[in-house]
Amino acid sequence: MSVVAALLAARGLVVSGSDARPGPVLDALAARGVTVHVGHASSNLGTATTLVVSTAIRPDNPELLAARDRGLRVLHRSQALAALMQDRTAVAVAGAHGKTTTSAMIAVTLAGAGLDPSYAVGGTVQAVASPEDPAPAVGVLAGARDGHGPVFVAEADESDGSFLAYRPTIAVVTNVEPDHLDHYGTREAFEEAFVRFVDQVVPDGHLVACADDPGSRELAARTRARGRSVVTYGTGSEADLRLEGWQAHGSGSTATLVEAGLPPVALDLTVPGLHNARNAAAAYAAARLLGVDGPTAARALSTFTGTGRRFEDRGAVRGVRVVDDYAHHPTEVEALLRAARPVAGGGRVLVLFQPHLYSRTRTFAAEFAQALGLADVVVVTDVYGAREDPDPQVTGALITEPLRATGHDATFVPDRLEAARRIGAAAREGDLVLTVGAGDVTTLAPEVLAAVPG
Repeated sequence: MSVVAALLAARGLVVSGSDARPGPVLDALAARGVTVHVGHASSNLGTATTLVVSTAIRPDNPELLAARDRGLRVLHRSQALAALMQDRTAVAVAGAHGKTTTSAMIAVTLAGAGLDPSYAVGGTVQAVASPEDPAPAVGVLAGARDGHGPVFVAEADESDGSFLAYRPTIAVVTNVEPDHLDHYGTREAFEEAFVRFVDQVVPDGHLVACADDPGSRELAARTRARGRSVVTYGTGSEADLRLEGWQAHGSGSTATLVEAGLPPVALDLTVPGLHNARNAAAAYAAARLLGVDGPTAARALSTFTGTGRRFEDRGAVRGVRVVDDYAHHPTEVEALLRAARPVAGGGRVLVLFQPHLYSRTRTFAAEFAQALGLADVVVVTDVYGAREDPDPQVTGALITEPLRATGHDATFVPDRLEAARRIGAAAREGDLVLTVGAGDVTTLAPEVLAAVPG
């Protein structure tokens, strides 16, 4: 929501809004000319003629009720974002995993190529700026930028079906792995939503899809069979853009990008993991479709240093490094831990995991346990319910019990502060500690660092 507010203000609209509590995001919005309120009240509407809401806003929200009583136009966040994209060449990035990083990588690549893109990304976009490769500035609202170029890059959220509001020129699909079944109900309904998303692509547009993911690969095949333009990327020989020779090195990796009929291009990344190399390949493919040459795209990608809450350093003490990550699906957790192992070197990998949503925890408890089994020590705290009402039958113990049954060092600690202290106290010099999840676990790094034995 903060990204949309910042972009609307940058376009010259009078924008106001509210949040439940103060924080740096509200401060940053105020600095951009947005009128901000702490707490929700009908009086916050002022003279507004349109109310923009997210899926998280409940029907009894006083501002929403007042807007409906006054007959104001009420738009979902995705509808407002779609309006911002109308006069631009839109690149919409969807997928159960990787869309934030991939969107940010595309933005950095286009900026490095001099295209001055606009973008709306659900996390800060971080890159190393240089005179040759101007990159986005880092800041609290660095996921929002209103550029002067013709391209608008948007992270397209499939969680509530709102990505169907967009009409992109390029649709990027990183994977089609079932998630958000609380909204869709069935795997088939989730997969069909991606078919509909690709149907929204303009007639002369393109689908960029990951050939390594079965769901995305099937989507690409169905789209190509209907005569639409498709570019696939991945590590297999069937991919149109092949990622070859991937190797991890410390906190980064290298690989070679191969397109038929063109010289191979070296890719050198400062972010870890094969999953991030795949994300970079997706960004490279999108940039190529927008006219960026291969070497320029690869050079711009080398400046990308990450997004907020994606393997983000939170500090170190007494030889223990703490990194925060947004991973909240079993596949994401597995990819994170596989990427973390070479970063840790000879040290251990310790994880403080906060499950996100009762429905997701109930559905994927066994898969979470399997993924977390890649860590050396695991502490799981209680579920962050977000938009869901509590379910007393669903706790973090659903994840730790199968881990403990197989001999893993795994503990369920319901209180999140005590969980942070527990994982910190277990760390020793050379260890890498990860705080993982989409909830307020992101605030716990100071507690972890303070608990590391002296």
